Amino acid sequence: MATQTPIEQQESSSASASAGAKPGLRKPVFIKVDQLKPGTGGHTLTVKVLNFNTVPQKDRRSVSLHARQTRIAECLIGDETGTIIFTARNDQVDLMKPGTTVILRNAKIDMFKGSMRLAVDKWGRVEVTEPAEFVVKEDNNLSLVEYELVNVAEE
Repeated sequence: MATQTPIEQQESSSASASAGAKPGLRKPVFIKVDQLKPGTGGHTLTVKVLNFNTVPQKDRRSVSLHARQTRIAECLIGDETGTIIFTARNDQVDLMKPGTTVILRNAKIDMFKGSMRLAVDKWGRVEVTEPAEFVVKEDNNLSLVEYELVNVAEE
């Protein structure tokens, strides 16, 4: 009688279990605002909306009359560790009302004029949730930190 090592047992049991069933969704890992870094993505956060500013659109004469206008708003959002500017687009604009608590899924960091902006594209999701109990730390705004791209020469 052949015995299996624990690793072989785990591989054979997971292979037989996954053969008939769809793989399950991973549980989201929620992070805090102060953990955001330039050039990163796939973040899930629970934040409060502090303020909301609609970005005026430039008049584009070359765009056809039937083209859909993109609505953009910049919202200051935050949690108990800090704040950042979130760029809301189209339907997301309607959800971002001051005082609301939202969950941002699959959010990414975009750089705009050397500073970080949080955004959720078509692969992510913005959803309103029940009000959170935390107090937003407004004196740590990550969008006010200016970054500079530096090329490092390899020797």
